[in-house]
Amino acid sequence: MPKVKAEKKSRQHQEVKSQGIMFNTGIGQHILKNPLVVNGIIDKAALRPTDVVLEVGPGTGNMTVKLLEKAKKVVACELDTRLVAELQKRVQCTPLQSKLQIMVGDVLKTELPFFDVCVANLPYQISSPFVFKLLLHRPFFRCAVLMFQREFALRLVAKPGDKMYCRLSINTQLLARVDHLMKARTLRIQLPIQTSVRTLFGFSQCIFFPFQEWDGLVRIAFIRKNKTLSAGFKSSAIQQLLEKNYRIHCSVHNIEIPQDFSIAEKIEQILQENAFNEKRARTMDIDDFMNLLHAFNSAGIHFS
Repeated sequence: MPKVKAEKKSRQHQEVKSQGIMFNTGIGQHILKNPLVVNGIIDKAALRPTDVVLEVGPGTGNMTVKLLEKAKKVVACELDTRLVAELQKRVQCTPLQSKLQIMVGDVLKTELPFFDVCVANLPYQISSPFVFKLLLHRPFFRCAVLMFQREFALRLVAKPGDKMYCRLSINTQLLARVDHLMKARTLRIQLPIQTSVRTLFGFSQCIFFPFQEWDGLVRIAFIRKNKTLSAGFKSSAIQQLLEKNYRIHCSVHNIEIPQDFSIAEKIEQILQENAFNEKRARTMDIDDFMNLLHAFNSAGIHFS
């Protein structure tokens, strides 16, 4: 009878199992154990003694304890009640206990409190929605240091013309300055994944135009980012939406619509007059989309 090979497990895996905690890989749980990476993340956050820090996914508290030593207060948001109990036990009866506030629940469904800095080792599944939630958070915070899966992090910093350039790239860079800080590896039980630490360094500018308008245009353009804008706007669903918005605009401003009006012809006219008909979303930067949005809005076509 052939020998059955025993499953090899790493030292970190044995340590985690000995604590009685098995991580739920279904929701992207992983543990960051390398103290050099933890210290690197905290150093890059440049914390001040007066800072309130938001930490998403504190896990067993490897980074939380170090944050508590440097900041005025840490608000930790954790979904798993088992890890909440571990974190509470870790600071219980210590001077750090009074500086820790734990919010139990899904961070995407929770109203974020006031904070100066966000430091997070995020579950991979919520990376994109959390970034958008963070970018639209008010009041403004100073900076955020976030750990992402490498592929997602590359999308955040992609430039026009890059293969990874997408709606996430342009929306993030519109509202924030994005910098790559370091690479790291985390222990994710059963499936180690290379990750990158990325940072969103504050907001580089104040945006006074409606973001929903901007995002509506960008969303349409990046549906087929390799096609020309002229081809991208020929979708019947997109034309119906824009025609509905245009008719509402004309009704509000008492503008008469000709009987032979065609939204397709109007869109093509706007694109040609502004030399956008042959451009592709994957090569357009923020200024290009700003000019395109202005051209559409000036003609009465809106995206929200």
